[in-house]
Amino acid sequence: MEMQELQRLKNKFDIIGNDSALNRALETAVAVAPTDLTVLITGESGVGKENIPQIIHQYSRRRTGKYLAVNCGAIPEGTINAELFGHEKGAFTGAIGERKGYFEEADGGTLFLDEIGELPKETQALLLRVLQNGEYMKVGSSKVEKTDVRVIAATNINLAYAVSTGRFREDLYYRLTGIQIRMPALRERNRDDVYLLFRKFTSDFSEKYNLCKVSLNHDAISLLTAYRWPGNIRQLKNVAETVTALESRPVSPTAERVEIGPAALMRYLPDEKDSMLPATTAPGTSGGSISDSDKQMIIKALLDLKQEVDRLKAVVESGAPAPAAGAVLPHYVPQAPLDEPEEQLIEPDAPAVPEGLSIRKAGDELIERALAKHGGKVKPAAAELGISERTIYRKLAEWKEKGLR
Repeated sequence: MEMQELQRLKNKFDIIGNDSALNRALETAVAVAPTDLTVLITGESGVGKENIPQIIHQYSRRRTGKYLAVNCGAIPEGTINAELFGHEKGAFTGAIGERKGYFEEADGGTLFLDEIGELPKETQALLLRVLQNGEYMKVGSSKVEKTDVRVIAATNINLAYAVSTGRFREDLYYRLTGIQIRMPALRERNRDDVYLLFRKFTSDFSEKYNLCKVSLNHDAISLLTAYRWPGNIRQLKNVAETVTALESRPVSPTAERVEIGPAALMRYLPDEKDSMLPATTAPGTSGGSISDSDKQMIIKALLDLKQEVDRLKAVVESGAPAPAAGAVLPHYVPQAPLDEPEEQLIEPDAPAVPEGLSIRKAGDELIERALAKHGGKVKPAAAELGISERTIYRKLAEWKEKGLR
């Protein structure tokens, strides 16, 4: 597929990015569109799987027919057969009249079944029959109906594993997997795609609400593209819109753009273990638990403290002159990685923290010292301390909010 044609396709369906895996998925969709083959789209939640069936439908001979999208995971198990295949009057309590199902409604067109791995086993058997010969029966009826529907399915679970555990029919699995199109996770795509998507989402949001467009400086772009994005494009869009809503301001004759740095952006990138949604914390407040990054910093402060105490103890026992007041003892670098459990890092005989010593203050001083040593550069400072860059950016944002720096 020529690059110009591929770009026109992306523009038509509002797809952003130049990653090779993304391009391959789009090219495959266009290639299989003229056929009636069943297609299975795989990929994590939030990667944009819903674009592929729309492309297949628009490039197929069925483009003048209906296109219906059904989320199989959102329909209760007790009613999904009636939703898909329809029902007769009186078929069950509440069935006050005859109703067409999605397979009848989409006759001559395309039916997209999202989250197909959530289908009950009984429904899987009925779906297999439709895929094989186009036949089905409405709930409460003994009459065989016919339909001519192109089925495209999608899932974010491993169907092969679901087959091995008995959750998914093997015969249906092989019927669906003749052609597979995999949508890559955002963390697997070209890193430039992350910033392109961010710009697209912030631009759309700011235009909709007449806000200044948000741009990121170089360090903020590095932070944005280095983040893992477990929620993929859906999470990135949510973060981009939240940043725009809270960091931008209404457009004025003197302001059309707002630039933010890594410290500001950090507030909207959640810890993956804590939450999948961005959240802001009011200045001067804190949560009731300590994050993993803060724990790492505390552990390092304790290790440094223990090392200094051990050295002072050795000086006293040897009878050598004590170090002058304010003297800086050699910096101690722990041998164990900081992501190991705390009980493996702190020895049983480690001294108790002296009264009045603030662990958080000790950690702040460590960060200050490392930043000063490396001329304010976050990356080498984080490498020396054995903590993530995000931890330092979080501290810088905290200090700025409190007016300490």
